[in-house]
Amino acid sequence: MIRFNIMALQTKILLGLIVGVVSGIAINILTGGAAGTEQFVRSVTEPIGRVWLNALMMLVIPVVISTLSTGIAGLGSLKRLGRIGSLSLLSMLTISMVAALLGLGLVNLAQPGEGLNPAVTERLLETYQGESDARGLAEGAFGMELFVQIVPRNPVQAAANGEMLAVIFFTLMIGIGLTIVPKEKAQPLLNFLESLGHVTVGLIGLVMKVAPLGVACLIFSVTARFGFEIIFNLIKYMTTVVGGLALFFVVGYWLVVKFIAKRNPVEFMRRTRVVFLTGFSTSSSTATLPTTMRVAKEELGISNAVAGFVLPLGAVIHMPGSSLFGVVTILFIAQVFGVDLSLGSQLIVLLMSLVSSIGAAAVPGAVIPLLMMVLDMVGVPLEGIAIMLGVDRILDMCRTTLNVIGDLVTSTIVDRFESDGSTNSVPTKGMD
Repeated sequence: MIRFNIMALQTKILLGLIVGVVSGIAINILTGGAAGTEQFVRSVTEPIGRVWLNALMMLVIPVVISTLSTGIAGLGSLKRLGRIGSLSLLSMLTISMVAALLGLGLVNLAQPGEGLNPAVTERLLETYQGESDARGLAEGAFGMELFVQIVPRNPVQAAANGEMLAVIFFTLMIGIGLTIVPKEKAQPLLNFLESLGHVTVGLIGLVMKVAPLGVACLIFSVTARFGFEIIFNLIKYMTTVVGGLALFFVVGYWLVVKFIAKRNPVEFMRRTRVVFLTGFSTSSSTATLPTTMRVAKEELGISNAVAGFVLPLGAVIHMPGSSLFGVVTILFIAQVFGVDLSLGSQLIVLLMSLVSSIGAAAVPGAVIPLLMMVLDMVGVPLEGIAIMLGVDRILDMCRTTLNVIGDLVTSTIVDRFESDGSTNSVPTKGMD
């Protein structure tokens, strides 16, 4: 019965996605992007989609606190925590680095910024100049200040501000505390956190019942505004990004799941479809986290301890799709403006894109301000970020899909090497 419900939800989300795309493109073609269309998007479909997205985001903090803290407590010792943490970070950094290297190779091979119509560039700059300025890099958003802010002076304020790295750190401390105090003293708090997790899962089920409507409205808002025009003008850039993401998704993850995690890649992808669709629709790793947690435990049989530690951490710092996207985008903009970057400069771009993806909030568009910092560092006009803002929503969906599936891939790796027999009792036929 559980499997039937999951399949039904996936089907409904996919139908919502299709309805949103088709109706949005139809409206764009019929109205030509008239003011009435923009007004309808701003006052009807976009608010509905954002309400659904906000409902998911509302549950992220309790999910992170309950699952990560109890997951650490379930490890039983600081020694095992260090072992799992080291393996998780090594896996995440390696996957993200390989993704960034793939992006570097593809953008140099395809040269998507060469030969772009100057009139198109000028029109995009005029359209998105204001938005580009508004999303500029905030002072102290990167560097040592970001490192300092990881340790929150006020964890409640950090949660209210959506500072996920700070929330993760605070939750890590709670989990560590649960492992070092006597069991009888830790048990009341542990019981509360476990109950919080169960309640949150129940609420997630309610929110996901309206996922098809939320997805349809979000996708409609994008396609009604932009149709095919911008996509057509930036087809080489989009093809490079999406092609790279798809190649890494199909080949990279297949190899990792098959030869490192020792699982059936086809069955793995089949069981994670709902995560794929949710990540694509929401463009947010944190908004997808509740669904990712459920699929990891119920569909993949990942142990509670491993899933509770790896997935919340991965939702914040594991962004292989964003790493690949960052490299391609910066070099694409450089090509548009005729800025010839040396191999050394390109390697700096690769490294900074990797670091920026870790520091970015796991919400739609959060990586853009950090990319602007990298553009400035290598001498590329900051205004160039406006060129891709019109299609960023679509690309954000694609790179988030790679991010969320990457979290599940990492969890299977860690689970293989650290399984202690506490895996969930779910059917695993076909996974080996």
